[in-house]
Amino acid sequence: MIEIVIHGRGGQGAVTTGQLLAIAAFYDDKQSQTFPMFGVERCGAPVKAFVRLSDEKINLRSHVYTPDIVVVLEPSLVKKVDVTKGLKKKGLVVINSNKKPSSFGIKGDFEVKTVDATAVALEIFKKPIVNTAMLGAFSAVTELVSLPSLEKAIDEIFIERKGKKIADLNKKVVREVYHNAKK
Repeated sequence: MIEIVIHGRGGQGAVTTGQLLAIAAFYDDKQSQTFPMFGVERCGAPVKAFVRLSDEKINLRSHVYTPDIVVVLEPSLVKKVDVTKGLKKKGLVVINSNKKPSSFGIKGDFEVKTVDATAVALEIFKKPIVNTAMLGAFSAVTELVSLPSLEKAIDEIFIERKGKKIADLNKKVVREVYHNAKK
C-alpha cells in the first residue's frame, strides 16, 4: 500500500486532488481511498488530504501518519508546516515550485522533486490553479497512476460540475505538466 499526503491551502483544491487521484487509481484497477483533514475552515488555511493506493483491499481507516509520498501544492507551506512529518525513509516530496529542490532545505533521507505547476497553470488557466497540474507531476514522477486514467477522472468530476470546457483545460494542464516533469 502507498500512502500519500497532499498539503495545500484552503481553496487550492487539495481535497479535489485527492479525489481525482483516487478515481484515477480505480481506473488503473487499484484500490483507493481518500479523505480530507481541515484545520480552521477558511480560505488560505493549511489543508491536508490523504490518499491510499493499493493492489489489495484497503481496510485501514485512519489518517495517514507515515506517508510514502508528500505532494505540496503551495511551496510556502514547507516553511509553515512540517511537510515531512512521518515521511518514510527514502520517501518522496513533490513540491510545486520553480526553485531547485535543495532550496527548500528539507533534511532527511528523502527524495525531493520540484515541478513548476504554477507557470503551466498561469499559461493555460490564466490563474494559479495548481491542483490538477500537480496530478500531472505526480503521475510523471511516481508512475502510480496513468495519464489516461487521470484524464478519465477529470472528466468524471469536472464535466458535470464545471462543464466540458473546464474539464478539457484541466486535462491540458495535466498533460503539459506531465510531459515537463518527464523531461
